[in-house]
Amino acid sequence: MLPSHWKNANLGEVADYFNGRAFKPKEWKEKGLPIIRIQNLNNEDSPYNFSDEIFEERYLVKQGELLFSWSASLGAYLWKGKDAWLNQHIFKVLPKNFIHKLYLYYYLEKVTKELYAKAHGSGMVHVTKKKFEETVIPLPPLPEQRAIVSKIEHLFSELDNGIANLKLIQEQLKVYRQAVLKKAFEGELTKKWREQQTDLQDARELLRQIRKEKEEDAKISGKKLTKVEPLTKDEISKLPRLPDKWLWIKFGEACNKIFDGTHFSPKNDSQGDFKYITAKNIKEGYLNLSDLSYVTKEDHYEIFSRCDVKKGDILYIKDGATAGKACVNPLEEEFSLLSSVGVFRVNEKYISPKFIEYYLNAEVTRHQMLKNVAGVAITRLTLVKLNNSMLILPPTEEQQAIVQEIETRLSVCDKIEQDIEVNLEKAEALRQSILKKAFEGKLLNENELAEVRGAEDWEPAEVLLERIKTERARNGKK
Repeated sequence: MLPSHWKNANLGEVADYFNGRAFKPKEWKEKGLPIIRIQNLNNEDSPYNFSDEIFEERYLVKQGELLFSWSASLGAYLWKGKDAWLNQHIFKVLPKNFIHKLYLYYYLEKVTKELYAKAHGSGMVHVTKKKFEETVIPLPPLPEQRAIVSKIEHLFSELDNGIANLKLIQEQLKVYRQAVLKKAFEGELTKKWREQQTDLQDARELLRQIRKEKEEDAKISGKKLTKVEPLTKDEISKLPRLPDKWLWIKFGEACNKIFDGTHFSPKNDSQGDFKYITAKNIKEGYLNLSDLSYVTKEDHYEIFSRCDVKKGDILYIKDGATAGKACVNPLEEEFSLLSSVGVFRVNEKYISPKFIEYYLNAEVTRHQMLKNVAGVAITRLTLVKLNNSMLILPPTEEQQAIVQEIETRLSVCDKIEQDIEVNLEKAEALRQSILKKAFEGKLLNENELAEVRGAEDWEPAEVLLERIKTERARNGKK
């Protein structure tokens, strides 16, 4: 229940909303004023289009003006840039007199989730202007609006500082993770372990055993081995020096098989007989099954002979923006696979799949493998490229020791990450709680309320709304 001096209004009463202009690609220029699109609001690093033409004043946005994107990605924003043109699917919001702009901004921030629920569309949601303007907003007197905004900003400032510190730790953890992987594949993490070994097998002998077994398997199966030329002495001389008994080789020499998923796109849905794994499911070190597509039994068996993935195979994103991420397949069941995912199969008697996973997820490896990739707009690693990419091969026992050293360190990171995620969720819940109290009239204490009631421009919200209606009527006659 609202305080007696508050009044429910709707968004259409408290502000005017002007939709942006439908700019055509042919109107985009390399100079002029920037054109604000939804991606520019969501991501400060997103590039702008420009226009040096002159358009109606209502499409011009000035610094500090309130914007609301009503399509695809809903949200309220305060424009921080200089003068710019407004693209379609975004409202320029002009609050009426007696309505505090930031009070309206914070209310829009609060109801965005509710507006999502009312939105039309599935792939690209949007809110109609009618429903948007019908959304109810609780309205206090203007001095109370100012006091509520001031208290929200004070509380949010403290909250944002805490969130910023948590995110800083997250970034530091990413740096630490990569530092661990770098040292692991330089031999630093197992240096003491290596010095204590007396009968450690040389990786050259290990490679000889791998080759011999691959050749024997090929004879039995009748399948032709993929020919991979070993690294030359000149190529090896240009690579970082490795510890004794380690070896630079090519992935094609180490793996029993390197293949990818199907280039055929089966009809996939939220229901089906077999899981359909794509790049979106491959994360660094784990398989994410929360957002799955499926294929029919018919489609699966039509393509399964190409996508015969087994438990312990290493799945690797080889195409697209997320190329370079890898995880060991934990599933024992059959599933279908898209061609954007490559598969490394090793003989676990000689090579640890987790060793390969960590090696592929190291930044230094990612940079090396993504050099000179096929494709310009889209990153694309061919199977030939995967077979000829370079791999560090330590003795089998040391691979296992390296994995253990990595996991000992990264398990601490994982625990800290979990704690950070919990605290970030709590921070978001607290933010929503603050906004909820603010717009229920419960954020200000009695002393703060007494102070705002003494303001010269204090008047009940009912009177404030009448003033807005009178002003609208007057403007309407003009």
